[in-house]
Amino acid sequence: MDHVRGRARPGLWPPDHPGVLDALGEAEIGELHLLPDSSNYVFIADLKHPLLGAGRAVYKPMRGERPLYDFPDGTLHRREVAAFAFSRLLGWGLVPPTVEREGEHGPGSLQLFVDHDPNLHYFALRERADLKTQLVRMAVFDLAANNADRKAGHVLLGANHRLWAIDNALCFHGDAKLRTVIWDFAGEEIDAGSVHDLARVRQQLGTGAHAADALADLLTSAECEALLERLGDLIAEPILPQMFPWRCWPWPLI
Repeated sequence: MDHVRGRARPGLWPPDHPGVLDALGEAEIGELHLLPDSSNYVFIADLKHPLLGAGRAVYKPMRGERPLYDFPDGTLHRREVAAFAFSRLLGWGLVPPTVEREGEHGPGSLQLFVDHDPNLHYFALRERADLKTQLVRMAVFDLAANNADRKAGHVLLGANHRLWAIDNALCFHGDAKLRTVIWDFAGEEIDAGSVHDLARVRQQLGTGAHAADALADLLTSAECEALLERLGDLIAEPILPQMFPWRCWPWPLI
């Protein structure tokens, strides 16, 4: 990325392009580049689309998921898609566009690649006053989504000083699982606009509104009920909590 001017390199699709979701679903997937340090099989995929041209995305095939005792097998890639659907439903734009589709290694999630400097993770960004509003909102998102793995390296600084939340596969468990590095804003009151968004989404999910279908279809009924309960708690007491007495940090931290 051109960090001085805030522009992405040529060949990277703009995340707010109105056709980017369709392009992710339709693009020809070319060469795959394995990321060797990931806990599951993760690939950077070269894409080609007639409208948007060359692009890149992160491909996480179900076949490459490492089994976990507390998350059902074969669901992690769908939780990546669910996190995007939740962010989109809220209107917060925190999660890069993500779809579920077939790839070389079978079905998986395909998420738009965000160009970033890996050294600028959460611990390097948390004291920047210009990013505080976005960081607080990400903390609210993780609390509502019950994110069990918000590492510092899962917070990216993209073009135009926009923050992105990636690696959201361990979200939406029915039991309390929050593990995050974002505890610096404990005690902060959640702004009225965010509370309004949370209440709107809760109403949509609770009444089965069509707008919420993309999220509800990716979760079990028990997970939906747990999400409704968490949203209700946040709306009733819109304050970010203090650190929990049980394990509430991910490992490794970055």
